[in-house]
Amino acid sequence: MKKNLGTKMFFTPLPVLIVGTYDSAGVPDAMNVAWGGQCGPKHVALNIGSHQTTDNLRIKKAFTLAYANRENEAQADFVGLVSGRKESDKIKKTGWKVTKSSYVDAPVFEDLPVTLECKVIDMKDEGEGGARVVGEVVNIIADDKVLNSKGQIDIDKLQPILLDDSIAAYRVVGEKVGNAFVDGKRIK
Repeated sequence: MKKNLGTKMFFTPLPVLIVGTYDSAGVPDAMNVAWGGQCGPKHVALNIGSHQTTDNLRIKKAFTLAYANRENEAQADFVGLVSGRKESDKIKKTGWKVTKSSYVDAPVFEDLPVTLECKVIDMKDEGEGGARVVGEVVNIIADDKVLNSKGQIDIDKLQPILLDDSIAAYRVVGEKVGNAFVDGKRIK
């Protein structure tokens, strides 16, 4: 038997993504965002409220997008809890090493093993200071420790975390259960 649950949202899994930006003075900022994902072959979309990151995106038109993983779960949660508008040294508190992207005007957090370097190609105001942002991925950086023997990102090695918004929990991506674009061919 199924039960109606009303309009309380349930949409999972949500990747835990760390958006890296610089402010007008070149100070790095990071924000934890779960409302984001791929929206084209080389494009990502983010839905964010009114934050320091939102202001920075309007100024710099560039960002990095890194996958939070098991190893960085507490730091990823911290950058989502603490506002860059109120805490100017929040990156220092995470202990993350910051370098400048070679491709866009945004910071790379060296402790996060996979980073997408993106330029803003569309940004629409969504009211109350929030925005819907579309970015074009111009490069991906991956640490050797998360690559397989073919040089591809290995999810098992990366151990990206997901937000389970229904119970306010982070989870690690689980086991492989099938082969995409192959298994369905068995059904005739």
